[in-house]
Amino acid sequence: MKILFINGPNLNMLGIREPGIYGNSTYEDLLGIIRGHCNNAGVECDFYQSNHEGDLVDRIQQAYSDGTDAIVINPGAYTHTSIALLDALKAVALPAAEVHISDVDSREEFRKISYIRSACLFTVSGEGFPGYCKAADMLIEYVKGKKNDG
Repeated sequence: MKILFINGPNLNMLGIREPGIYGNSTYEDLLGIIRGHCNNAGVECDFYQSNHEGDLVDRIQQAYSDGTDAIVINPGAYTHTSIALLDALKAVALPAAEVHISDVDSREEFRKISYIRSACLFTVSGEGFPGYCKAADMLIEYVKGKKNDG
């Protein structure tokens, strides 16, 4: 099984960006946590981060044909603005999970709106870096269940 982890704008600035909200750990720290978790689960993982909406759309579309079984996506600020990411996720129709490091529902009003949520099986919000691992575990169970059903 292969999971693609996509991170949107400013997530490359973890450890620098608003440490009171996102903590002091870096983007590389995040990738290390996810990589270790996926290795323990026997799951291949791939990572992609971009500050550019079109690049994120291109990577989602690429996942359709590169052997990806599921997508964990933290679209960052594009969560609240990008119909293009929603359409890309719907187009590839891969099982997807929306993840946010902070609890977006307890922040500014605009952060409570997610355009991509309707293309995702579930959302994990406010659980910090471990939220990515939780989302991966939930997708692993979902994909295994689908394979057993079919």
